[in-house]
Amino acid sequence: MASAEKKSIRESHSTVSVKPARKSNSERTIPLIDLSNFSRRRQEISDKLWDAATNYGFFQLVNHSIPTKDIDFAFIQASRFFDLRENEKAKFSLRKFKNAGWESRKQVRSSTGLADQKESYQIIHPRMKGLWPQESQLPGFQRQMLAFENSCWLLSMQLMSCFAEKLGLEKDHFTHAHNSEQSDYQSTLRLLHYYANAENNTREPAQCPQQWWAGAHTDYSCLTLLFQRNHQRGLEICCDQTKETQIWSPVIPDEGLITCNIGDMLMRWSDDKLRSTPHRVTMPQDGEPFNDRHSMAFFCQANGRQTIYGKEGKYPPISAKEYLKQRIATNSVISSQIKGSTKQ
Repeated sequence: MASAEKKSIRESHSTVSVKPARKSNSERTIPLIDLSNFSRRRQEISDKLWDAATNYGFFQLVNHSIPTKDIDFAFIQASRFFDLRENEKAKFSLRKFKNAGWESRKQVRSSTGLADQKESYQIIHPRMKGLWPQESQLPGFQRQMLAFENSCWLLSMQLMSCFAEKLGLEKDHFTHAHNSEQSDYQSTLRLLHYYANAENNTREPAQCPQQWWAGAHTDYSCLTLLFQRNHQRGLEICCDQTKETQIWSPVIPDEGLITCNIGDMLMRWSDDKLRSTPHRVTMPQDGEPFNDRHSMAFFCQANGRQTIYGKEGKYPPISAKEYLKQRIATNSVISSQIKGSTKQ
């Protein structure tokens, strides 16, 4: 996207005021951080982000820079894409070496050995040749998705600048590392549709032999921005764990809030100061409506040639491209082993 266009988008984004629903202490499991008056309150906000990232690995944002109407429009466009016939979506199938495009029930979690019950469409804008629907097929889709992706990038870099300073780096260190004008840019906007059970709106054990839409995992990215539809629950985070037990708590979606979490890449980059927390997406429990679930996630991932290396040198240097390649390969091997042992 041209620099002039980025500038115009940046200037058009004023702070969005959102009034979150009141929650009990038991419901609010992660911090809610208000980004209003960001420049004036930068130090205060940075302190809160650091506290949330080191103690929880998750937080939610209110009064951020992405208008609710833009989020709603992006969800509408995502639904239009997923409503296409499967043979039409298959024309944009995910390409292994690009990690961009559409796939369905392909992502197997090492925690379960089962495929997530979802379809997704991944956008990495330098890798999208041949992967966009035609304008006549989905009018405005490419333009609106790229604009929304850029809004996510701008907000991510605002947050990452706070983490950079806390880590003793230059404020724009991570912005340079995620330069969206470079050909090795690999931050990703993923549109997600979790499948409902179409028959009687109830779960049939034979059709859904698992409890999760997405099995427990951590994200490979530096930072994830997650957009959820109001009242579409399912996301849970692991608040505490021992060798024997795990304690999971729900993250309740609210209109206009953005749920954020630290990923493995930034945890490594911070010499493990920041926390990458396991999370999962659970299916509705007995008696609850089993409807479709939609979400969108922006994975902030350093450019491929960028070196990941913390100031304290806890881990050896590695390129972001090689790091992601290793993480994906490791997950694939573990998943294959689990699936193999399950069949025996």
